[in-house]
Amino acid sequence: MFQRIKRLFVIKTKFEAFVVIYGLGVGAVERGMQYLHDYPGIGGKLLFAICPIAVFMAGGRILDSVEHDYAD
Repeated sequence: MFQRIKRLFVIKTKFEAFVVIYGLGVGAVERGMQYLHDYPGIGGKLLFAICPIAVFMAGGRILDSVEHDYAD
């Protein structure tokens, strides 16, 4: 029973990976907009820039793991 539930949370295809990355990106931009509102000026802009960079790093890792699993 737990194995069936566990399989729901495993990213198996590139399409699923891109959907997850898209969701992370939307959340990061929303967080960045909140930073711009809370911290006007250069501080908010720097915090905004960091949010999507984290998504790029996580997205690359997700895609690499899906490609690696697909090759096996």
